[in-house]
Formats: sequence, C-alpha cells, structure tokens
Amino acid sequence: MSRTQAPVGAQQWVPPHPRTIEELKSAAADCQGCELHENATQTVFGRGAAHAKIVFVGEQPGDVEDRHGLPFVGPAGRLLREAVDDAGIDPAELYITNSVKHFRFELRGSRRIHQTPGPAHIEACRPWLVSEFSLLKPELVVILGASAGKALLGPDFRVTRSRGRLMPWPASAQHPEDFPVAEIQALATIHPSAVLRADDRETAYRGLVDDLRVAAAAVA
Repeated sequence: MSRTQAPVGAQQWVPPHPRTIEELKSAAADCQGCELHENATQTVFGRGAAHAKIVFVGEQPGDVEDRHGLPFVGPAGRLLREAVDDAGIDPAELYITNSVKHFRFELRGSRRIHQTPGPAHIEACRPWLVSEFSLLKPELVVILGASAGKALLGPDFRVTRSRGRLMPWPASAQHPEDFPVAEIQALATIHPSAVLRADDRETAYRGLVDDLRVAAAAVA
C-alpha cells in the first residue's frame, strides 16, 4: 500500500464469524489494513484469559513487543504488571491488547523511535478491537492512555478529564453502535509508559495504582 493512500482498514482480514481469539490472532498476522504493516516486524495481537473479567487496552506495541510478538512485555509492561499486583488484581483474570496492532516508529540511526498512531491508524485497526470484544465477555475495560481512549470512546477523549472514574461502556463512546457488546463499565487511566517518562515517577505510579484499585473494586 502506498503511503499516500488512505488506509483501507482491517475489516477484510477479520474472519466473519470468529470462534476464538486464536483464530483472530492467526488472521491478524496477514493484516494490511494500513501502511504500518510495511515496516513492523509482525502483528502484535492481544493475549490473556478468554474468560477475563478485565480487558486492558493500550496504544500500540513498542519496540520490544514488535520483536517478540506479544503486548506489554517491554518496560511499560513490566511496570503495568507491578501496578496490577499492587492494586490487588488477579492477572489470571486479565486480557491485554492494544488499539493498534502494529508498531509505528521512525528510524534515527539504528534506533526505532516510537511515534503515536494517528486517527487513521486507530480507525483502520478498530475492527480487530471490535472482534476481540465480541468474543470476550468482561465486566470492565481499562483504557490505558489517550490513543486507547480515542479508539474506545471517540476523538474528544482526554485522560485528564476522565481518569479514575467508572463510565458505562459502550454507552459513553461517541458511536456506541461500533461496539456490539453487552453494556459494561470502562475506567480510564494513564498509560504505564507515562509513568516511566514522569519527572516524579513515584507519584505517577501511585496514581496509576489508585486508578487500578477502582477497577479491582468494580469487579470484586
């Protein structure tokens, strides 16, 4: 796909009636719904419990995730696991995914520097997210950062305005009909990478854990 062309979207790669997450993951490996597949190592699909009570949705895979093919296995993922433990959430009841399944980056010498996915990438990849939710039956979705919030709630989402409080979802989305799933709850918080970038990491981490404790209480 030429970089000057608008993304065609993932829908034509999504199986019409998927039965399992593994079936979706297998199909996603061939996705060419936007230009990000051209330079990424591989599609990085979600992972976790099919019966998950909580689904975590982040932005996109990073450099480590792109190389390993698994979400949240880099530094931000390690921090998230610590926060999940400190919040008292059982990791066996989680499913973790990203709103965009390919790594967007720019090369600086030999380094691959993260670039935030744009609205077109979020829109192109949404069919995978919708399909994941069609198979998962969580009680709560935790939105990690701005890109995930825009994917699940709409372009006007702001973490600072919504974080730490429970919202009905998909009723709170700009277009609830985009997500044909049972009404559950959503909670927004910062992406763990924001903690790693913070000047005061201890305070930022404490805020993340406090938000996740709200999530833990909601599914207790």
